[in-house]
Amino acid sequence: MDIGVKHAGFDIKGCIEIDPFACDTLRSNIEKNGEYTKIIEANIQHLSPETVSSHLGIKKRQLSLLFGGPPCQSFSLAGKQLGLDDERGLLLFEIIRFAKFFEPDVILLEQVKGLLSAKDEKGKKGGVFERFLSQMEDAGYRSKWKVILAADFGVPQLRERLFVIATRDQNDVIFPEPTHLPLKECNGLFSAIPYATVGDAIDGLGQPDKKVKGQTIYNRKDSHVDVTPERDRERIAQVPEGSYLAAQAHLGEDLRCSLSSKDTTKYLRMHRLKPANTLRCGEIFYHPIENRYLTPREYMRIHGYPDHYMLKGPIRSRTGTVRNLDQHRQVANSVPPPLAKILSHTIKIYLNE
Repeated sequence: MDIGVKHAGFDIKGCIEIDPFACDTLRSNIEKNGEYTKIIEANIQHLSPETVSSHLGIKKRQLSLLFGGPPCQSFSLAGKQLGLDDERGLLLFEIIRFAKFFEPDVILLEQVKGLLSAKDEKGKKGGVFERFLSQMEDAGYRSKWKVILAADFGVPQLRERLFVIATRDQNDVIFPEPTHLPLKECNGLFSAIPYATVGDAIDGLGQPDKKVKGQTIYNRKDSHVDVTPERDRERIAQVPEGSYLAAQAHLGEDLRCSLSSKDTTKYLRMHRLKPANTLRCGEIFYHPIENRYLTPREYMRIHGYPDHYMLKGPIRSRTGTVRNLDQHRQVANSVPPPLAKILSHTIKIYLNE
């Protein structure tokens, strides 16, 4: 989110982040660009707003925008949907705690759309989001929300996320209209541009560096590294462009790994002429025509990161494990920078008016 918010014209004073690799990524890019954003590496639940205020030199009513994307796994439709029974679900309400102290002009929140239907402790569907909006109102904020498809704004990815924009006055921030449409809907009557595709995104990167056996930390600055295990190369070689391994019913169980018909995102090969599926932490998707995973740099291209932005931390293959966020998951957990920029620019116009 920081990249897009900054490009919309905001001066980012500080970030609160618990993951050490994500903090390394933030720090390295801030230092490289000569910026002054302070990184607070901590569990936000253990921080008081007063401490953050003192550390950043920001007092009440001095903050134009408070923005964040708390962990979404507890509300994700792809997960166990534990909601508030998952400690991470409670992090949703931290932005309200900080808003009560700082009283920013605008709040911007990103979440999975599963939050809209998440059940509260009493089993009420949508109860968590209802409570969130009620607490926002008690804090003095009027909220608007919308589920936005990243592909509608030029990101080559069919990623849907919920965005909430809240203001302290009675005027509403108007969500921007889509700038892109599916190719079949671009009939010349409107000025929309066709969806960007995976092929558009990863074009020109060339061949990645190969994985070194037993190595997870790579020094190549652009993160264009292939860490595909050989057995996974054999499996994905059987999958045509735009399809997935479980759909290849003619293959033996040894190659299909006992996958069911529901396993549509495991061993999924992207298509050059279409936007990507939502990048997720659970799987690493495959290159459209080469028998390998997409590299972290290709993930970054699909997410809308500028090429000058560098990731820190390990690059993990499916068969490996690393503590905290590897590079693929740093990208999959993040908000596409172009989308963050468009929403932040809308907020900037609202503030100026």
